[in-house]
Amino acid sequence: MQNFSLSPKKIVGDFWRNRSLIKSLVKREIIGRYRGSIFGLLWSFINPVFMLLVYTFVFSVVFQAKWGGGSDSKVEFALILFAGLIVFNLFAECINRAPSLIISNTNYVKKVVFPLEILPWVCIGAALFHSIISLCVWLIVYVIFYGIPHLTVFLLPLIMLPFIFLTMGLSWGLSALGVYLRDISQLVGIFTTALMFLSPIFYPITALPESYQRIMLFNPLTFVIESIRDILFWGRLPDMTILLLFFIVALLIAFLGFAFFQKTRKGFADVL
Repeated sequence: MQNFSLSPKKIVGDFWRNRSLIKSLVKREIIGRYRGSIFGLLWSFINPVFMLLVYTFVFSVVFQAKWGGGSDSKVEFALILFAGLIVFNLFAECINRAPSLIISNTNYVKKVVFPLEILPWVCIGAALFHSIISLCVWLIVYVIFYGIPHLTVFLLPLIMLPFIFLTMGLSWGLSALGVYLRDISQLVGIFTTALMFLSPIFYPITALPESYQRIMLFNPLTFVIESIRDILFWGRLPDMTILLLFFIVALLIAFLGFAFFQKTRKGFADVL
């Protein structure tokens, strides 16, 4: 039986060696999602615009909500809220799909020699494409109403890189677990729905009592969402100490998820 390396170097090595294949599969994933539709890839731009308008109407018009100590501006509320949703949607798209990644690609498991470990990379690549489109929509609206964005916007990759590693680690773990435990996809769906309301997306973390704020910090999305808002809208620098700690934890989760995937993949063909 083939042994699969658990070395952390293999994570980067596999990505680099298969970068052309990953790029092709991401492209096919994105194009395939809109194939046959009249507007095609234009839907990737229409969807975030529509959702931005819907959330703005519901929360700032229907519920008359405003952001913490901010103004009554509906545009301000919409941009702050949408920044959080960009982060959550990227995470949710990858995590919700992870348990069925191997199951839905059984031909790669049984019939051909295929680097199964790149499938989560393909998933996150497609999700990143839609996140970038949403970010472009965010920036366009910001420029229209507020002018040139803060220079801190260039720190966005610094926040997103550890977040990507965190998401990849969870995706590797869930995709392997989904082969042996089919109910995991249902549990993950419930988890991500609950996480949307338990993350500071629709409200600032400061709106919670101090004791709950400490608990909220254990939510992996909290730091990312708050930091993304700081650098995009408020022009504030992220806490570098927390960012470094987050990076270390993200790398650890990525390695553990990858190691679990490599350790259990020997039985994929037998189960499927």
